[in-house]
Amino acid sequence: MLRPAGAGDLDALHAIMRQPRAMAYWSTPPHDTIDATREWLAAMIAIRPEEGEDFIVESEGRVIGKAGFYRFPYIGYLFDPAVWGRGYAREAVGAVVARAFAHHRLSRILADVDPRNAASIRLLERLGFTESHRQERTWLVGEEWCDSVYFALERPAA
Repeated sequence: MLRPAGAGDLDALHAIMRQPRAMAYWSTPPHDTIDATREWLAAMIAIRPEEGEDFIVESEGRVIGKAGFYRFPYIGYLFDPAVWGRGYAREAVGAVVARAFAHHRLSRILADVDPRNAASIRLLERLGFTESHRQERTWLVGEEWCDSVYFALERPAA
């Protein structure tokens, strides 16, 4: 299930975002304090509808991640490693993509992926995204410079 984020999601999101494995390819290091997650969640909740749309992903009443657009047209997603490989990301990200094209009338969707994140690259390719280019040293995460692979998905012809 996709739903809007709320303040009550703090503990569940922090349980994910404090994990080094979950955050290995994220734009920040793992959250070592709940205040870091609180600030991140507040920004997610405060997204203005014309700027983006981000969702909590639930399965069987449990928060398992997030998927959406912090800022249109850039898609982002993060899932608990406990559910990796079960198809949840494909289902959730696919639904978010379909909604963005249908409801928000985006002409294309963009993604920025760490080239070491093979699973995320495979997910985007399965959803029809194509690589547009690569760039070195795009994100300083903690004390490590990370590279980016950029992907794009054009709006399907009507």
